[in-house]
Amino acid sequence: MAITKYSRQRELIYQTVMENQVHPTAEFVYNYLKKDNPQLSLGTVYRNLQQLSENGIISRVSIPDQPDRFDGITTPHYHAVCTECGSITDVFMENMADIDGLVASKTGLDIVGHEIVFKIICPVCKNRDN
Repeated sequence: MAITKYSRQRELIYQTVMENQVHPTAEFVYNYLKKDNPQLSLGTVYRNLQQLSENGIISRVSIPDQPDRFDGITTPHYHAVCTECGSITDVFMENMADIDGLVASKTGLDIVGHEIVFKIICPVCKNRDN
């Protein structure tokens, strides 16, 4: 699904993802924009986030047992999620492309990619617990 024309709402949604490095959810984006854009609907936010992620303009981050998050960084990287507070941190390291081949050779499956999410205790939670 290609983005066909300019939309002010889509631009606001895109800017919100880019400016909020918390890996915002659709609900976060909606609540962030709603006060200054009362005509905005949650459905519009979901639809535009879907379009932006399908077109590679932003990335969708799927975390088990959490709503999807969105990331303005589209280059390959991993994520770490705090098991205490749920915050998400970008993890930049060499993409482990060889893991695809390893899994394919062990299973006979055609691997088309992978997503890895590290579980962590973030520095804020670690300091709070100490």
